[in-house]
Amino acid sequence: MNIAHNLDQSAMFFPDNPVFVFEDQTTTYKQLYLKVNQLAKGLENMGMGKGDRIAVFLPNIPEFIIIYFAAQKIGAIVVALNVLLKKDEVKHILTDSGARIIFAGKEQAVHIPAHEVDTLEKLILVGEESVDNDHINKTFDSATTDFIPLEMASDDPAAILYTSGTTGTPKGATLTQSNIVSNVNATICHIGMKTDDVIHLFLPLFHCFGQNFIMNACVKMGACMVMHQKFEPDPVVSAISKYKVTMFFAVPTIYTYFLNMKDEDLDLSSIRYYFTAAAIMPTQVAEKWQNKYKIPINDGYGLTESSPFASYNHDLKYKLGSIGKPIMNVEMKIVDEDKNEVTRGEWGEICIKGPNVMQGYWNQPEETAKAIKDDWLFTGDVGTIDEQGYYFVVDRIKDLIISAGNNIYPAEVENVLYKHPAVLEAAVFGKPDDIKGEAVAAAVVLQPGKSVEPDELIGFCRSKMAKYKAPKHIIFIDELPKSPTGKILKRVLRQND
Repeated sequence: MNIAHNLDQSAMFFPDNPVFVFEDQTTTYKQLYLKVNQLAKGLENMGMGKGDRIAVFLPNIPEFIIIYFAAQKIGAIVVALNVLLKKDEVKHILTDSGARIIFAGKEQAVHIPAHEVDTLEKLILVGEESVDNDHINKTFDSATTDFIPLEMASDDPAAILYTSGTTGTPKGATLTQSNIVSNVNATICHIGMKTDDVIHLFLPLFHCFGQNFIMNACVKMGACMVMHQKFEPDPVVSAISKYKVTMFFAVPTIYTYFLNMKDEDLDLSSIRYYFTAAAIMPTQVAEKWQNKYKIPINDGYGLTESSPFASYNHDLKYKLGSIGKPIMNVEMKIVDEDKNEVTRGEWGEICIKGPNVMQGYWNQPEETAKAIKDDWLFTGDVGTIDEQGYYFVVDRIKDLIISAGNNIYPAEVENVLYKHPAVLEAAVFGKPDDIKGEAVAAAVVLQPGKSVEPDELIGFCRSKMAKYKAPKHIIFIDELPKSPTGKILKRVLRQND
């Protein structure tokens, strides 16, 4: 077993198919195969091998994909770093993972404390060359054409992806060969990806969504990726019509952005399939989309710790607002605070069991034991199941607001705010309150050209839900803080409030 076999297979059967288009330059599977083999041999010549950690500190550029598959071919473990990380954060990940080498762009290299990480032997630059550093162009072995992937055991680690660290120091979710292979196969099966599909890739490759759900699945199928370094509206929108994108993967905030574009500026005629994950899709946004385009945005659910795909809405019948049912070979359940399974309709913590569940957190057995109990991954998400077996995410446990003893889930309040015609985006969070412990606060971005008073929004919410759930504080801001994947960062709102 080796993830790299997927690339070799596609290169054999579809050598001339484009694997990705980047900045109007097309690379075929045959060309990618050759570059991967040359880098794999170059890494082997450097003494890298099975189990060694290779860090990748790059945005979405072709070299990321080349490095990823070259590392897999020699049995190394890829450690992907968020390109927004700074020196102390990078130091923690490199030290914790024990990375021996790191590939980085010029902008990222300045944040690498190379001399402060004992295991780090080499910094290899990607992009602009420098006389002071090694460069990836010198690492390729140009005499190599073929390179047979090292056969790996199913439980051999393939990648370490560090969690965002919203509740403390980032932890490295260790994904095995079988974690990724099984998840890629499930992805292709459930979403119906085909060899002739053209897939937009602007979600970051250092994130599990971009790395496994899109990149690895696409390479397995021999499909084409239209790759962007990040989401930028104009280039992404232009590329949809230019390259006839057929499958579109995004987070909820991007669909909200599209809904507010002028129809003449957005040509989606080539797209046959839409998908969202990584954050809760507001029901109002999903409903508006379906009413306007007569096609649903299919929901996926999962975590980095589940490789990430765990549930899907849906193979047979789409249900608005749901995350669907468990994917193939995966089980899910809802448990109460005592870890007992609840009856349908009751709220509790979502748990996942299956071949997608990570091996554990790298070098952190105690944290692993907290997250995985009897092979069940405890997600930290509050959810419920309806009578047809469809799962629904209520909110993150850590985002729960407790006001005067009442449990308030922000997503419920956000869905009401989205019903107001002046609201473009909303994020609800808890604000310290001397009397109630916490008060409900909402950060709101208004629709262009719209205005509304805070009291009007508060009154609107009170007319549609219990008074104790309605916001007490409304904050108007120009833009919600978001991660590179588009997830709203409520911890930033809490810190800045």
